[in-house]
Amino acid sequence: MILAAGRGERMRPLTDVTPKPLLQVGGKPLIVWHLERLAAAGFKEVVINHAHLGQQIEDALGDGARWGIAIQYSPEKVALETAGGIANALPLLGDQPFLVVNGDVFADIDFAQMRDGLQTGQLAYLALVDNPPQHAHGDFALDDGKLLLDGQQRLTFSGVAVYDPALFKGVLRGDVAKLAPLLKEAIMREQASAFHHQGVWHDIGTPERLRSLDQQLTSAVEPGVTKY
Repeated sequence: MILAAGRGERMRPLTDVTPKPLLQVGGKPLIVWHLERLAAAGFKEVVINHAHLGQQIEDALGDGARWGIAIQYSPEKVALETAGGIANALPLLGDQPFLVVNGDVFADIDFAQMRDGLQTGQLAYLALVDNPPQHAHGDFALDDGKLLLDGQQRLTFSGVAVYDPALFKGVLRGDVAKLAPLLKEAIMREQASAFHHQGVWHDIGTPERLRSLDQQLTSAVEPGVTKY
């Protein structure tokens, strides 16, 4: 699932006329980078939720055939936040664990490796990254591979994870619900794990970050980008 329902307030005025996942870097929309990498990793079915200017996303991506994947859409009249959007899309996602990717990040995280990372009895498997300047305190801690709510080595949640549908069993379809409380509960129950991704990752949260990444991709000066 690609999360694409956010309004992108910090990206205005760009997002007044274009949904955030369709903003371009390196000559293609952010969400298309994800679709290409998902297809390359062997994924065949993708669910995309949307709210703000969502029809533009459907018109731009269609059924996914050009990437060799099948896209289904989960429209939301109002954005339901991350957990709410995922819970609303569960009928399309099925009863097996699934990968979720934020539509507004750019990364070279190994999606194929993540698919096999969720252990039996676990509800979530997160990709964590080094803390960016705008989020210096991080989200969670890793201690010898164990995911903790706090600790010395705090890292930032990348927005990429594998979830078991059971994580969302308490969220009613159509309700607005945040993801953080569900993850914190799973961590406290030792039902969540993570790994530290040390490759390319960008949170495209402002027009300045969008322009910076676009320049880096266009000039191919950033280490790791040339693999695309």
